[in-house]
Amino acid sequence: MVSVRTGEFMHAGNRLVYDEYGQGDRPLIMLPGLLLPRSMDRPLAQALAESGNRVLVLDPLGHGDSDRPEDMTQYSFALFAEQVIGLMDHLAIEAAVIGGTSLGANITLETLVAAPDRVRGALIEMPVLDNALLGCALAFTPLLVAVTLGRRITGAIASVIRRLPRTGSYLIDVGLDWASLDPGPSGAYLQGLFFGRIAPPKNVRTQIQTPALVIGHQRDPIHPFSDAGALVEEMPNARMIQASWIGELRVTPERLTREIAAFVDECWKARPSQRSASKRRRAGAAAPRSAG
Repeated sequence: MVSVRTGEFMHAGNRLVYDEYGQGDRPLIMLPGLLLPRSMDRPLAQALAESGNRVLVLDPLGHGDSDRPEDMTQYSFALFAEQVIGLMDHLAIEAAVIGGTSLGANITLETLVAAPDRVRGALIEMPVLDNALLGCALAFTPLLVAVTLGRRITGAIASVIRRLPRTGSYLIDVGLDWASLDPGPSGAYLQGLFFGRIAPPKNVRTQIQTPALVIGHQRDPIHPFSDAGALVEEMPNARMIQASWIGELRVTPERLTREIAAFVDECWKARPSQRSASKRRRAGAAAPRSAG
């Protein structure tokens, strides 16, 4: 098993924490889901490191062991993208493959827009776009109310969970870490996200040329399959792989891990100019010829 090294750096006055698996000249940055710790990606990071990648798993601001200021203005997808770029600057990484799940997927999209020349490829699992509006409102409005108006109760519950011993089971411990978060910063975090843009708009997404592997699945109102499908249609160099269910990459990850590892290999084998030319050739071959 690949050993893990934990590091930290300061960004905009806040301390951010990351784990590093493997080594070499193929950096891959991974980003967790909403308020989840970086440990949610540990098995996938280890597997991809064993495939020859240097995998960095970041706790964005408000997540895991990174600072959690109680200030909603410090939380937005654009600011999270700046933190990804800050990690690259801290480690003197010129370019990397970047990927994430749910919130991490949308941070990846913002990073593609903010620094396209520094992203070799994108792994986008369960993006949250236009078709997710109703599902997100139904799911996260009660959570926002609970951690703000019900802060005394949720704070007491979190304090109890924080003292519980961890089980050693990866998924259970990730859930316990999520449930033990102080609700004050969590409320500020959710308010910041609610009042900012969730993802780059469609007219911007259609201009993203970076190769992308999009992972979607059916029967999830928060991450509708239609959003994953729309993203593949919008981004010129994106392709889709469908998960069998929402937990496949965490519970039975072998198939998707192989697909992800192969995609990362492709990103490092091809030069950016070669990828763009290849896409133009495919588009030209697929275009209908005019009559006459």
